[in-house]
Amino acid sequence: MTWQLQDGKQRFSELIRSALTRGPQVITRHGEEVAVVIDIKEYRRLSGAQSRLADQLLAIPRGDDLPITDRSHDLTAVVDLAEQV
Repeated sequence: MTWQLQDGKQRFSELIRSALTRGPQVITRHGEEVAVVIDIKEYRRLSGAQSRLADQLLAIPRGDDLPITDRSHDLTAVVDLAEQV
């Protein structure tokens, strides 16, 4: 359902009740969609996935936080390819 902002303000209780029973309620201002009122369970479901992803991205080491690896056991070998022709 779509609500004009002014109607939503005047009938706020009905707007909330509709969000709980009928699903997302779109709010318009001057004919343009500007907001959505949704049930708190739906909001938590939607925002929970995003915050977990954001937490994971923020936990990635960067710059000075990167672990330093020990190169004392370097396993590189020199191979002369000219002799193997």
